[in-house]
Amino acid sequence: MVQSVQLFQLASFQADWLSARQSALTSNIANANTPGYRAVDVTPFEQVLKTSTSAVSVTNPGHIPIGGTDSGFGTKARAQASVLPSGNSVQIEDELIKSNEVRQAFELNTAIVKSFHRMFLMTAK
Repeated sequence: MVQSVQLFQLASFQADWLSARQSALTSNIANANTPGYRAVDVTPFEQVLKTSTSAVSVTNPGHIPIGGTDSGFGTKARAQASVLPSGNSVQIEDELIKSNEVRQAFELNTAIVKSFHRMFLMTAK
């Protein structure tokens, strides 16, 4: 049985997840000086994919299992080793590193979609 690859749907879903993660990180940075504020993050994308309602099927036991999800990305307080005297757990350096990871993931996502789009157009010609 041939199954279609839902690359564009998966890429769109990852872009939504990346947007949610970027929002959580910018909230952390904005509240860096707020006493008692706890840094938050979203559920890792791999976990979101595993609990998806539109999970990608594994057609061969040797394939790497992956999946998709509904839009509940589960923002939660992040466990932090260090808490400032004010009770705040935001480390600006960590937030900026994570923000850069999000930027790189957006760029990769966009490059993959562009490549598949070009291939799709070439096959349609």
